[in-house]
Formats: sequence, structure tokens, C-alpha cells
Amino acid sequence: MPPAIPAPLPALPRMPWALLAAACLGMFAASSSGTTRAPFLIDMARDLDASLPLVANLMALTSIAWGAASLLAGAGSDRWGRRPFLIGGPIALALCMGGLSTSQTYLAAAIWSTLAGGCAGAFTGVLMAEASARTVDRQRGRALGWVMAGQSLTLLVGVPAAAWVGTWVGWRGVNLGVGALALVAAASLFLTTLRPVDGPRAAGAPAPSLSAALSGPVLRLLAMGVAERICYGLTAVYFATFLQSTYALSLSQVALPLAVFALGNILGTIIGGQMADRLPNRLLTFAGAMFGSALAALALFGWTSGLAASVALGFGYVLINAIARPSLMAAMANVPDEVRGTVLGLNVTSASFGWLGAAALGGWMMAEFGFAGFGPLAAGIAVLGGALAFIGRR
Repeated sequence: MPPAIPAPLPALPRMPWALLAAACLGMFAASSSGTTRAPFLIDMARDLDASLPLVANLMALTSIAWGAASLLAGAGSDRWGRRPFLIGGPIALALCMGGLSTSQTYLAAAIWSTLAGGCAGAFTGVLMAEASARTVDRQRGRALGWVMAGQSLTLLVGVPAAAWVGTWVGWRGVNLGVGALALVAAASLFLTTLRPVDGPRAAGAPAPSLSAALSGPVLRLLAMGVAERICYGLTAVYFATFLQSTYALSLSQVALPLAVFALGNILGTIIGGQMADRLPNRLLTFAGAMFGSALAALALFGWTSGLAASVALGFGYVLINAIARPSLMAAMANVPDEVRGTVLGLNVTSASFGWLGAAALGGWMMAEFGFAGFGPLAAGIAVLGGALAFIGRR
């Protein structure tokens, strides 16, 4: 008898491109609420009568509030639905950016920055849960890759645009512009989520709990996420300083290398989304990308033969690192819908710890060993994250 012909796989549903565009815009607005301060730290310190390190620490306040709010909002979205957070979060962020633009003292700026971080955290994890709920499993890598591209676009477009516009309107005007962008994101999310995909919990059904979401595999995924964010943060935070210290560049001269770096992150995220949906094992994809980024980190910080080579290695490093993220996110989203918001909110919380760890470890390494120690540090953490994925690949 002739061999049986396997039945064709069912066609995948159409991707919700309008929602993904709105979610990308929301992520861009949330990320811009903090990152676009970078060109204006000196101006803010002067206007607020505060020291430069004190103003720079506003980002730490934003990050801590962001992580804490994401955990609470993720759990809340599983209880009461995602739309209140998707729409209310950007609106509240816009109000906070308006408040920050009127701040006359450092204390007022610190309060508004903290509140803005909390409002951003209230909807970024929920954005990912919504994108996951509106796609099937083999689409989620690409969908989440496009949502996360909003963060990369902040570095590529948001910060340079803020610096350019800020020459006319100053840091206060830039904050108002980010607030207006958040309102546009809220309107876009309102229009693209009119059709519900998750009804309220059935009457009498137990509310989803944090302990129910924290299974062993989820904890492993969260640990992998912290490792990946530390590896990315070590370069995202210190790459400009590395180039300035190594090649005696001015601030204006690092603009193009940073744009190349951001472009590598966007390209890696897009490629990673495709790989997450097409390759059979997402955790092995994550592990391979992390092992590859370990080798790239050793080359990036260990071989400084010229500026062009370092920029190319930075592009390669962040591209390989970014390939890992969509596979991790798609694996994390493959949980029951009733705890998906909680799990993806926890992901944003753990990512905040990763950013703080990158800043702290990088500062310690730079003080003790210089940039020569960054390669082994990033490589060791990448190998640890890859090993966790390889162990849990089944």
C-alpha cells in the first residue's frame, strides 16, 4: 500500500496587525517616557537646582515603580480584564508627563517620574498578554517581536527626535510631546480592542493567584529573562561610554554608532520572532542565541582594533542577543489565559531587576577592572541563561 499522505496543517488565522501597531506605539510611548530624558540631564539638573547624579537617578525610580506596577497590573488584568489597563494606563501616563513638565523642584520631578514609571508598568505587560491572547501559539513569536520593537524604536527614533525637538521646546516640551503620544496610543488601543477575546471570570470561579502562576517552568523562564536583560543592559547602558573611553569620541560622535546598535536590536527582534514561530523548540533557540551572544561579548570588549570593528561587533552582539527575546516571550505566553497577564507582568518586573542588575554590575566592573571585564561578565551570564534554557528544553 502507498504511504499515507499526512493531512496539511490548518492555515493560521490572520495576524491582528492593527492591534500590533497600536501595541507597538504604546510600548514606544512607555519607553520614551523615561529614555528621552537622556539628552536633557544637564538641563534638568540646572532647572531643578539638583546635582547631575541625582537627576540621573530618576531613571532608577522609574524602573522600580515600573516593575512593581507591572506585577500588580498583570494580576489585576487576569481578574478584571485587560482593557482598563490598556486604555487607562496610557492616559494616566500622559497626565504624569504633563505633571513632570511643570515640575519646579527635584522632589516634584521625582514624584512625577515615579508615578510615570508606575503608569507605564500598568500597561506594558498587559500589552504583551493582549497580543498573545489574539494570536495562536505559532504566531506569538512574531507578534511579541513587533510589540517589543517599540522599545528599540525609542533608541533609534525617539531619543534622536527628542534631542532635535528639544532644541526648540526644551525638556519640558518634550515631556508634553510624549504625553500626547501616550494619548494617541490610548485611542489606538481603545479602537483595536473593541472586540473582546477574554470574557470575565465565571461567577464563583476562584480568582487567579500569584502562586498558581509561579510554577517551576515559569520561574525558570523568569530567571532566563533576568539573565537576558542583564546581558542586553550591559551594552545598552554602557556602549556609548565604552566607545567614548576607548576611542576618545565626543557625545555627538557616538550618535551614529548608537543608531547602528539600535538597528541591530530591531533586526534581531524581527528575526527572532520568525525563528520562534518556525523552529520546533523555542528554548533551544533561546539557548543558541545566548551562547552565541557570549562569544560576541568576548569579541566586543576584548578586541578593540578600531572604531569600525567595535561598532560592527556591537551591531552583531545586540542582534544575536535580540534573537533570544521573542522565543522567551512566546514560551512565557504559552500558559493558561487566566494567568497569562500575571506571568507576563512578572516578566516585566523581572526585566526591571535585570536592568538594575546591569547598571549595578556594570558600574562595579568598570570601577574594578575597566571595560576589559565586561566581556567575561556578559559571557558568563549569557552562558548561565542559555544553560537554564537547555536544561528545561523539554
